[in-house]
Amino acid sequence: MQRIRVRRRLDAPLALVWRALADIGSHVRWMADAESITFTSDRREGVGTTFDCATKVGPIRLTDRMEVTEWSPRRAMAVRHVGIVTGEGRFTLRRRGPRRTEMTWEETLRFPWWLPSRPAAWVLGLVWRANLRRFERSLPLRRRRLLVGRRDHTRR
Repeated sequence: MQRIRVRRRLDAPLALVWRALADIGSHVRWMADAESITFTSDRREGVGTTFDCATKVGPIRLTDRMEVTEWSPRRAMAVRHVGIVTGEGRFTLRRRGPRRTEMTWEETLRFPWWLPSRPAAWVLGLVWRANLRRFERSLPLRRRRLLVGRRDHTRR
């Protein structure tokens, strides 16, 4: 089993971060390794939600089958991987001020025999760090602040 952990302090309030994270179907917008998400349950949120994620990292493509195992609004969301790659993943959120949130993404994964575990975990760590940067840029409040800041800056 390989453990992968990435963390980022986001310039966004906790409620906004949770709202974006809880929208599982939108994860393909900020996860470079996720090509599509197809729900396999009637649920779209909460414990028991199941979905298939078409995943691509470099030349490797696979379907990552997941089930939500924890759903604690504004605190944590966890999944169990039950496809070719197995294990567990968890996002945790912590308030770091009125407009800052720390997001931690931690996974413990078992890769198939044909995929070297350590190099795969190292590559995923790099991809997921970039994913968290994309996640932050995708937040509507942050985009609005950046636009306002640019306008104010150009007036001077």
